[in-house]
Amino acid sequence: MEILIAILTLGFLGLLFGVGLAVASKKFAVQVDPKLEEVQHLLPGSNCGACGNPGCFGFAENLVSGKSDINGCRVCSQEIKEKIAKIMGASLEKQTKKVATLHCNGGIRVKDKYLYNGVSDCVSANLVLGGQKECVFACLGFGTCVKACPFGAISMSKEGLPVVDKIKCRSCNKCVLACPKKLFSLVSVTYPVYVACSSHDSARDVKNVCSVGCIACKLCEKACKFDAIHVIDNLAVIDYHKCTSCKECVKVCPAKTIRIRE
Repeated sequence: MEILIAILTLGFLGLLFGVGLAVASKKFAVQVDPKLEEVQHLLPGSNCGACGNPGCFGFAENLVSGKSDINGCRVCSQEIKEKIAKIMGASLEKQTKKVATLHCNGGIRVKDKYLYNGVSDCVSANLVLGGQKECVFACLGFGTCVKACPFGAISMSKEGLPVVDKIKCRSCNKCVLACPKKLFSLVSVTYPVYVACSSHDSARDVKNVCSVGCIACKLCEKACKFDAIHVIDNLAVIDYHKCTSCKECVKVCPAKTIRIRE
């Protein structure tokens, strides 16, 4: 009899607690906007943080609440953005894809000023007298950008330089933020011409440490018929608002510093 009473008591308590939880779940349920689930399902789920939100779910919440813009997601394709815009009933400003572009062409061609045996990381190496390279603007070649890229879009070449796969690149800006030398920028795919150098040193100093750096010869300025490139502070700078990608500057550059994105 005692066992039967115990079983009945436990059964009654279980039933009571079950009913209580069911009522509580209904009463205290958080109302979720159906758009939130649809938007979250379309987002890439990479949680790269490039949008400035705590992951894709955070971005979806802010997007639905009107705190974020659809174009805030750097990773989504134009097609996905259009689908999200349709769900939100919003208009979408079309944007061209951008690709991470390295503004250095040195690598192993840049002389070393000392032998670095520390942590194999660009940020760490940069703390030691600005890195082991003679050129203070040069890529240090330890691949911190490779580790920072969440999409596997960057690899290191035999020349000791990062190579960006423009197909895999999602312009998440991670490499731009990770590089201690600030050698990366995001450039529209419609502009394949870029300057692969960041040095502001004089031509003499550049030649002494690197054979492929900008020597401020201004031949690119003279060759450009559209006034789209000028040497500013010893470095060629392209104005992409004027550039037509005619590639004349590429042809005349003696150091092959002005390049075409492959």
